[in-house]
Amino acid sequence: MNKKQIVIIGLGGVGGYFGFKINQANEKIKQHSISFVARCQTYDIVKANGLTLLSPEHSISITKPDAMHQTVFNISKPDLVFICVKEYDLTNICEQLSEVITKNTILIPMMNGADIYDRIREIIPYNIILPSCLYVASHIKEKGIIEHKGKSGKLILGKDPEHISEDIGWVIKLIENSKIDFEFKDNSLLDIWTKFIFIASFGLITAKYNSSIGAVCSIQLQKEAATKIMDEIKSIADRKGIYLLDNIIQKTFEKAATFPPKTPTSLQLDLNSGKGNNELELFAGTIIKYGKELNVKTPFTESIYQEIKAIHDI
Repeated sequence: MNKKQIVIIGLGGVGGYFGFKINQANEKIKQHSISFVARCQTYDIVKANGLTLLSPEHSISITKPDAMHQTVFNISKPDLVFICVKEYDLTNICEQLSEVITKNTILIPMMNGADIYDRIREIIPYNIILPSCLYVASHIKEKGIIEHKGKSGKLILGKDPEHISEDIGWVIKLIENSKIDFEFKDNSLLDIWTKFIFIASFGLITAKYNSSIGAVCSIQLQKEAATKIMDEIKSIADRKGIYLLDNIIQKTFEKAATFPPKTPTSLQLDLNSGKGNNELELFAGTIIKYGKELNVKTPFTESIYQEIKAIHDI
């Protein structure tokens, strides 16, 4: 196999965890050339000292990529790009990528959200994009240092709906060799929407009430509100031909009950700490947008959306 140019953009909890595993595996065999893209202090620290992952999975906790870049514009003709930025940076990153990729570049968005594939496709219309969703408990401990706890991070990805027959065997082999827990499916949309119905409903309700996952499960008012949002999401998924389980709402609450009761959500934390960027559009904005496109009524999500904006003066 020819040496491939592989780029990981963003070294937060997700990019740091999965990028570490990909690069550390490649350090041993030097089969590919791996580059990281990071900004400011993270760039300086990782360029000088390498990327650190504190995880029970790895005894050697530092890995150094073949190259570090401060911007997307510094990369050239990549074969594979892992996009590991926050949702609110996605459009900007994709516009930059459109200027440096080739027609053969494969893109893997490493973020959870129902509309991520569609948003990338609008900007980069012809390349292979592998829809995915993630499960990983990792975060930035310090710049250039990622901490991972709990179960191994899991990646679920599927074929590009517009490039079903394309051979992406080398990409699957790369992920496999990196000892990443993953599932590759012909169609990953069911998994993506199953994750979305959980993170969107619990994110919005915890954000409105400044509560926790346990509170949404146990306080009747919050549970009913989350249920209404899930109903609207399921109706949209049905209209898109993505058939979630009939008992998906019950299953979602059962999943939520496995978390420690006081667990917050990232949207709740970001909004109540006054952080400027947050996932409100990723959750409520996506539901409302798809509702309008597909003629599915989403009055409850629209109401919650406006209430959260008013509470936090957005």
